[in-house]
Amino acid sequence: MAQVYLMWVAGEEHEGEEELIPVEDPATGEIFARCHAASASDVERAIALAQAAFSSGIWSKSSRHHRADVLDRCAALLTEALPRLISLEVRQTGRAVREMNAQVPSLVRWFKYYASLLRVEEQPVLPTAGKLHNFIQRVPLGVVVQITPFNHPLLIAVKKLAPALAAGNSVIVKPSELTPLSTLLLGQILKQAGVPDGVFSVLPGYGPTTGKALVGHPLVKKVDVTGGTAAGRAIGEIVGRNLARYTAELGGKAPLLVFDTADVPLAVNGIAFGSFIASGQTCIASTRIIVEKNILPQLVEKLKVKTESIAQRMGAPDNPESMMGPLISAKQLANVETLVTEALDSGKAEAITGASRMQGTSSLDGIDFSKGYFYQPTILLSSKGNSICSARIWREEAFGPVVVVVGFDTEEEAIRLANDSEFGLGAGIWTQDLSQAFRVSEQIDAGITWVNTHHRNDPSSPWGGAKPSSGVGSENGVDSYHAYTTMKSTIINYASTAESLATDDWFRDGHGSVRYG
Repeated sequence: MAQVYLMWVAGEEHEGEEELIPVEDPATGEIFARCHAASASDVERAIALAQAAFSSGIWSKSSRHHRADVLDRCAALLTEALPRLISLEVRQTGRAVREMNAQVPSLVRWFKYYASLLRVEEQPVLPTAGKLHNFIQRVPLGVVVQITPFNHPLLIAVKKLAPALAAGNSVIVKPSELTPLSTLLLGQILKQAGVPDGVFSVLPGYGPTTGKALVGHPLVKKVDVTGGTAAGRAIGEIVGRNLARYTAELGGKAPLLVFDTADVPLAVNGIAFGSFIASGQTCIASTRIIVEKNILPQLVEKLKVKTESIAQRMGAPDNPESMMGPLISAKQLANVETLVTEALDSGKAEAITGASRMQGTSSLDGIDFSKGYFYQPTILLSSKGNSICSARIWREEAFGPVVVVVGFDTEEEAIRLANDSEFGLGAGIWTQDLSQAFRVSEQIDAGITWVNTHHRNDPSSPWGGAKPSSGVGSENGVDSYHAYTTMKSTIINYASTAESLATDDWFRDGHGSVRYG
């Protein structure tokens, strides 16, 4: 029988008024859990409780050192809960356990980073003219809403949650309806760590109901979303009506450039990681591989061998030997199939390997691929010249384990191909020429550019897009913390009474000079 999960509202579990959400195991198609969902009335109550907690000052006005201590306890308790969190994350996302064993433990770094930031942050005193002391404080915004996606449920929730809590806000998270479960478990962890009731809630639900009610509420002072570009634009339009703050990390179609100075085996390993981790379901997946033509045949052959090796070692997500899991849903599988089939049928591309849904059973552990949403890791090559560049799969986010490979002759052509996209989130460069690395990275239109590596993510390192279709604002670092605050400027006149009477009586008799500012 499917386990039923309740909402987490203001420190307690609650039933939701909407119909239960079925949660599917993407490796088997089995509904293994059901989750309560929030109605518009549930949203109203949760926001009222969050606002009451904020207004009380129990968290918003607590000392920064207290908040830092609580965040450190969050990190410690998260570490203790890792086995359960990892198991649940694997089940609901279909991600290979070897990936989750690496990713989920890293989340504690965000709580620790923002705890440290609270302890060392300096507040500026400005050089205001005259006998004035002008100091700046950063104060929390109020109730903030965070919308998280299916591909990295815990990672992205924690990336957003840690700076928001550090700043003193009350936070409501709406996880993806496809993967809501692990985020719900954060409620108990944060409460045990000392986050007061009302400061943190998790409201599962669907975008058109729960999400719309949350992002459009007039008491919400900021919305932070990770998702697709179309959804990001729609949410931004709603948020804008309330003049609330907005951060959005949206779509990507990351280019990965390989120059002839690169170490080819190293670059192939980088491509495989950047392209096939999470079955290609990441916003910075290296989906457009742009290779200098004199090494193109060599690289394609080595990449083919690596890709087929991954396919041969696919199995059940909870098998530590499995290299890659399924896509998240039948809908996502159909989208990938459509884009690949269209590119092949148009004659613009040819498949070097893969290009179809997986059938039969795994040689690794016997799992029946046909019951889940497994898709072969795939390499597509232009059938003539760079013909694939006119196919939809060159421009649209497939969100699957599919890469397209094109060649280039000159550095200028490589940069042009890399920037030939409406997206500008991530990019990769592989070269052993340091001057070239600096020169090319400066010309790539991406918020994040990696050289001789890919998908590096640190709490201190900004993470955001350089083009509108990839979002607005950024996650991580001091900037993310600042985005959850507003500045308060306080100016104190410390001149003596006699000095003030002499200079600050604007409406005194006579024609003496007066100040302004």
